[in-house]
Formats: sequence, structure tokens, C-alpha cells
Amino acid sequence: MQQQTTNQKKKQPTRFDRLKQLYKGPRFEVTADSIDFSYDDFDKAVEETEYAFERNSVVEGMAVEYSGSGCLVDIGAKASAFLPEQEASLMMADKELSEVVPLDTPLQFQIISDEDENGQLLVSIKRLEYKNAWEKVTSLAEADEVLEAEVVAVNRGGAICLVEGLRAFLPGSHLTGQLPDENLIGQTLPLKFLEVKQENNKLVVSNRKAVVEQQMADLSRGDVVQGLVKALKPYGAFVEVGGMSGLLHISQISHDRIEDLEAVLQPGMQIKCMIIDHDKLNGRIALATKTLEYEPGAILKNPEEVFEKAEETAEKYLAKMEQEKQAREEAARDIVLGLGDSLDGLGLDDGESKPAGDDASSDPLQDVSDSLDTLLS
Repeated sequence: MQQQTTNQKKKQPTRFDRLKQLYKGPRFEVTADSIDFSYDDFDKAVEETEYAFERNSVVEGMAVEYSGSGCLVDIGAKASAFLPEQEASLMMADKELSEVVPLDTPLQFQIISDEDENGQLLVSIKRLEYKNAWEKVTSLAEADEVLEAEVVAVNRGGAICLVEGLRAFLPGSHLTGQLPDENLIGQTLPLKFLEVKQENNKLVVSNRKAVVEQQMADLSRGDVVQGLVKALKPYGAFVEVGGMSGLLHISQISHDRIEDLEAVLQPGMQIKCMIIDHDKLNGRIALATKTLEYEPGAILKNPEEVFEKAEETAEKYLAKMEQEKQAREEAARDIVLGLGDSLDGLGLDDGESKPAGDDASSDPLQDVSDSLDTLLS
């Protein structure tokens, strides 16, 4: 009776024990002495590990499988995260997902959702690129640098350009030498920033500002330039010079009086003119053609000959102006010396007299000196 009870208490082998007895492969004997990492150590390591899988966290991961309209990404969470195709890149147009997000390649992802009922998270690369793009654009704007960008679309007000993947608005008034039409799409233009506001997602650029800066660096007063008459106004003509708009005032067209401006200039007419003033900061230039006349009224009678001899006439004009400038400077010096002799004749002692130039506010020639600085040079 006692032996029967002992047999009943004997533990019956489990299914795993029976399979283990039938297994003929290699066997590994594991003992506590061969393990330098205990279960307690493992539990402690798990407790100390921080899992940053909150929304907006940036994690590293690898795409492991393309699935539907996106791909599965292993970020070390309990379930693979999902990257929607529209969140794969800032510049996703005309590209396959496999080109932008290759499999088994470590990449940075931003978590953009909480876990769903299956423990899955949504991640994005596009939002990280967006943040980096704004940081770079802000840096370029602060440095006031010229950049190049492609035109991707046009509308009534201007054009849309891609700057570091961001859509920037180029107003039609800031487009140089072209109209914002379909022919502009695909062109790469030099640009400078007009307005950068990340909080409003507002990015405005100017092609004219970039072109003017490049052109103005090489221009100076007295240069003879080629221009295209763009528009006529009662007070003169607007002439495009190297992408810049210059004013040819009616008083600077000829030494003779002009009764009918349209009889002298027409829109679309190619002319030569001299730069008589410029504002490099704002990209404005003042032009003249009367300084190119070989005789008063020549541009009214024979404009072709005036433009043909423009460089030669301009050289003579500048030489004449230089001579007149030197003559005025000599006359001014003579006046100063004459005033000095007159003061000496008054018999004032050293304590009562003041050398010329010590008090600019009492200098009777101050206006003359100032006017000399504004002469064409």
C-alpha cells in the first residue's frame, strides 16, 4: 500500500521532457558558474534603462520592411514603428520610398504619435529635415548671403522656389528681367532673403536684390553702360541695366529742351547711358545721356551716332570734369590763403585769432568744401 502511494507521488515526465529525451542534436550544459550576469543583474539593468518613446522624441532606427504606403521601422520598442510615405522626406516629389529610406540603414526618426492599441508608434524623417532646414535658412539670412534655388511653380503674384527643401515666395516685383510665367519653372535663380519668419512659416526671397548686389559691386559713377528702355513717364524713362532699373530723368537726356519724350525714346529701345549716381544699398542708379552728346542736342538729331561714339565722348567729358574740379579746388585754396592774409593784416594777436579749420561751424567755405565731395569722380 505504501509502495503504491509512492509510485503515485512520483512526478510524471512532461511533453518537453519526452522531446528532450528524443533529441539527438548537440547538447549544451549550462551551470551557474559559467554565467557572469545573474538574473538579478538583468532585472536591475532593465529597471535602469530609459526608453524615450514619448511623442516628439528623436530616436535612431532602421527601416526593416516596406509596407503599404510606408515602411516598418525598428526603433527598439516592443513593436515596429510605422513611417508613412508622406513623412519620409521634405523633397519626396518624383522619388520612390526606397530611394529616400533604404532598408537596414541607421537613420534618425522623430516620434509623432502615442502608441496605438497594438503598441505601434508613428515616426517621421520629414519633420527633422524641416527643423534642420529652418535652422540653416535662418543662418543664411543672418549672414545675408546669396543663394541659388530652383523655381518649382508660378502664380499671379510671383513664383515659388525651393530653398533647402522649404517653399519660398518670390514676388513678381522682385524678379529681374523675366515675367513669372511657365517658362520660369525649372530655372535656378540667385536669391537673397527678404523675410524669414519660422513661427509663421513665412519665407520671402528676392532675385532682384541678389542680382543688383552682384551688379552694383562692379559699377561706379562715370561708367558707360548698355540699357533697355522699359517704360516712359512724364518725368523721364526707366532703363534696365544688367537686371537693375535705372532712372533717366528728362533733364539728363539732352542739353536741349525736350518737348516730346516719345519722339526721342521708345520702350524696347537699346541705348547707352552714363551712370551719374548710385545707391548701392537700395540698388538704385541715376543715368544720363546728355553727357554722351558730342554737341548739345545731338541725341535728338542723331542718337545712333551718339551711342556709337559714347565711350569716346564719355572719356572727354570725364577729363573735362576732372579739370574743372581741379580748377575749383585751386580757386578754393586761393580764397583760403587770401582770407589768411586778410586776417594777418587785421593785427590780431595769437590769442584772439584761430587757424583756419579749427572751427568748422564758422568756416565760410564749409558749403564749398561739401559740394566738392559730391562732384562726379
